[in-house]
Amino acid sequence: MDLQLKGKRALVTGSTSGIGWSIARELAAEGAQVLLNGRDAGRLQQALQRLRAELPGASVDAAQADLATAEGCQQLLDKAGEVDILVNNLGIFEPKAFEQITDADWLRFFEVNVMSGVRLARGQLAAMQQRGWGRIVFISSESGICPPGDMVHYGMSKSAQLSVSRGLAETCAGTGVTVNAVLPGPTRTEGVGDFFAKLATDAGKTLAETEADFFQHARPTSLLQRFIQPAEVAALVAYVCSPRSAATNGAALRVDGGVVRALI
Repeated sequence: MDLQLKGKRALVTGSTSGIGWSIARELAAEGAQVLLNGRDAGRLQQALQRLRAELPGASVDAAQADLATAEGCQQLLDKAGEVDILVNNLGIFEPKAFEQITDADWLRFFEVNVMSGVRLARGQLAAMQQRGWGRIVFISSESGICPPGDMVHYGMSKSAQLSVSRGLAETCAGTGVTVNAVLPGPTRTEGVGDFFAKLATDAGKTLAETEADFFQHARPTSLLQRFIQPAEVAALVAYVCSPRSAATNGAALRVDGGVVRALI
């Protein structure tokens, strides 16, 4: 299927690894001009070189900016210019008991996971509407509708993304601009891999045993019963970013491996 993305300009935040990098790769493979983003210059250049090596001839570039602050978001907007596609992928997570989550933790998660997307969308939306076409995608999580008890602050931020996404879509009625949220389930990102490797070491188990325990006890409703691959999330995101998805607007689209037990 031709996703009709040739010539479209896309910005993917937090795209040095994991889901963000896979989204950037998928969009670039479909012919979009892709701008990677990260806060670490070294990791950003490595991601850019890797993408260029895997997709010779693809139109890809990179812009360093720390999106945890309003200043960093404005720096990225200035560097990026107008884009047709904005994928708000940047996100942080941290298992922590509720009573140990400080005010600073709550504010940090809201700034990074929610306000980065709000600020970038605010900076791009008017131009998209004037051109009569645009795609804004928030990478939320199944935790946004099934808040985890061991990461209440994370779940809060992912729920907030769903509200922002739907609200923005309401403002785009009839403009040719769509705003959607994509909700991955447990995904084998670099951060998740490191986290589970540490769990396995601490418990004196193999990584395979630790992952099996996770799906048996923490995510027993998963129909996949395995971690999702970042490329599997990216495939859905690329479609949502394409002209072919014009009728999909204001939606919360699950790519969660069936973790959420719901009819819709």
